[in-house]
Amino acid sequence: MTQPANNLSTRAGVRQVIERYGLQTKKKLGQHFLVDGHVLSKILAAANVSKDDLVLEIGPGIGSMTQALAANAGHVVAVELDKSLIPVLQELLAGEPVTIIQGDILRMNLTELISSHAARTSNQAHSEIAGQTSSGEAEQHPPIKVIANLPYYITTPVIFYLLESGLPFESITVMIQKEVAQRMAASPGNKDYGSLTLAVQYHADVEIAANVPVNCFMPRPAVDSAVVKLSLLPRARVEGDKDMLFKVIHAAFGKRRKTLLNALDSEGFSGNMGKSGLAELMESVGINPQARGETLDIFQFATLAEKLGKLP
Repeated sequence: MTQPANNLSTRAGVRQVIERYGLQTKKKLGQHFLVDGHVLSKILAAANVSKDDLVLEIGPGIGSMTQALAANAGHVVAVELDKSLIPVLQELLAGEPVTIIQGDILRMNLTELISSHAARTSNQAHSEIAGQTSSGEAEQHPPIKVIANLPYYITTPVIFYLLESGLPFESITVMIQKEVAQRMAASPGNKDYGSLTLAVQYHADVEIAANVPVNCFMPRPAVDSAVVKLSLLPRARVEGDKDMLFKVIHAAFGKRRKTLLNALDSEGFSGNMGKSGLAELMESVGINPQARGETLDIFQFATLAEKLGKLP
């Protein structure tokens, strides 16, 4: 991994930039600048960034991670909401393979955003490797990776916006609240396991790459963070009616203390067959009606949802 000459991820480097440009962190935007180069290295290692990659960075801040990404990726598209940071990023990253865009990622057309930079990144990567490429090679799209240090208040909306965009992201590596990361990576039977777990794992494999204490940021956040990597699956983890699947999942976890039978019955899944009929249906697919939702994996939920979806 290539390290930039002037590392913005040190505490001294971040403080210097803040003082130089007269910056103040904005609490309402959840701004916490990373000041630990070791954590930055773990993020880059987890994402496995290379010169073949187009990287979409969300929330570059003052460019600590952007600077390192630019030294390792083919091209970086950095989307920053805070207008006051745009001139700072433009000056600090001048001459780097970075496109800086001001705006709200949740309001952007991701297809247009990615496609406008994909061909150029691919062409650049092929040119560096082969010196000259055919037109067919230049049209190939590069691997697209998302890397972000997300404010806690927009973590879930942004991640699902990306997961459900339909774009061919290879991976999404994000710094998020540790508690949320644990919920995303949980397995059946774990206290953190729930509807969020299943919603993320429907789309991707989940790995916690690093735990990040509060002293790695300036200013310090209230809680610890974690780096989580989502490796997107080529297709959904399970087949079938997605809407029905998540209706069943949300019903199962809506009242966690209830048995699965009682939870589904209270949400109207018994229908004309009644509660006893629902119990028989569950048993027919190998699910104990007295079990609780957190004991079922996504495949069991999919099997149950398929069965329920076929009822008149």
